Amino acid sequence: MLILLRHGRTKANAGGLLQGRIDLELDDLGEMQAQAAAAAIGPVDRVIASPLVRAQQTAAAFGQSVETDDRFIELDYGDWEAKPVKDVPAQTWAEWRNDLDFRPPNGETLNELGHRVRGGLMDLAADSVHQNIVVVSHVSPIKASVAWALGTPDDTTWRLFLGQASICRIATTLDSARLIEFNVTTHLAGLD
Repeated sequence: MLILLRHGRTKANAGGLLQGRIDLELDDLGEMQAQAAAAAIGPVDRVIASPLVRAQQTAAAFGQSVETDDRFIELDYGDWEAKPVKDVPAQTWAEWRNDLDFRPPNGETLNELGHRVRGGLMDLAADSVHQNIVVVSHVSPIKASVAWALGTPDDTTWRLFLGQASICRIATTLDSARLIEFNVTTHLAGLD
């Protein structure tokens, strides 16, 4: 089973900023979310995480060695990183939503994101048939992972909401993937 875990909250998340690859630590709530998520998931065979510190901190809550895989790093928002979401013009959002090759200035396209994430998932698919593998990542790579499991285009990601420290599960066979759970957050009840 592939278990996809979004990292816990950071100050940028709390402030409504496009975080991208800015390397921020979890805030206090984010630390609690990480612990709650690890407890809810329980024992696993492997823990893999994005190299960004917020993902590494969330992965550390499992109390075992963490493998780092750059393919699960967040989308590069380029010049938009650290800017409030509301500062991106509505017309620009519309263009981005309708063009998988749209690139934020000095950033990454959704096609590029999907390609690298699918490569990481394909490398894990065979092992996840017989192992529980947690991948601690970010909103965009996890949404791309869900699109992969569903066999839908990468623009599906615009139609999905994924909360902080939420859990998704993808069952794999040697030739297919199936989404089992999406955006599970019941383990976070009472943490606000």
